[in-house]
Amino acid sequence: MTESRTPRRQPTARQRALLSELEALFLAEGFSRFTLDDLAARLHCSKSTLYALAPSKEQLAVKVVAHFFKGAAELLEERIGGIDDARKILGEYLAGISEYLNRASAAFMTDIAEFAPARDAYQLNSRAAAQRIRSFIDRGVTDGVFREVHARLIAEMAGLIIEGIQTGVVGQRAGVTDAEAFTALSELLLGGIATKNVLN
Repeated sequence: MTESRTPRRQPTARQRALLSELEALFLAEGFSRFTLDDLAARLHCSKSTLYALAPSKEQLAVKVVAHFFKGAAELLEERIGGIDDARKILGEYLAGISEYLNRASAAFMTDIAEFAPARDAYQLNSRAAAQRIRSFIDRGVTDGVFREVHARLIAEMAGLIIEGIQTGVVGQRAGVTDAEAFTALSELLLGGIATKNVLN
């Protein structure tokens, strides 16, 4: 895609507020069943105002989903900022994912799974989470609190589990909440890769 010669316009305060309102609405009720007329009525704005955010309802949904995951990434980085222990970083990171995703309804996650462009944004987030987990494991190995492991493999496996949790597959099969699943993943990772000195 060719870059535009003009700088991208920053969203106005009203547009940022609308995006946050849309995110709250979609998180609670999903997005597939809404028309632009429905959204304009719920947000007390005109359709032209929504068109200023995105040229179609589908693109608006993708924009909101991307906004949600971008916000998650930023909050996670804030949460682990200043922590030096790789074990605590990994634990806090996974706990943060759990807490953030608890905001999302089953309808929202189902709509993401069934709409390819939104699913792509979601999968991008999962891959980014796997990369961060890999960096935490690498750091723990360097610091001597994690034993020597294939960090990339462990991180990719963790990423697949995260994806399974986020899509509801793990919860449905195991009969647990997302929070419980992330707690178990944290225990599995930390218990499996911690050095013997740390475990004792």
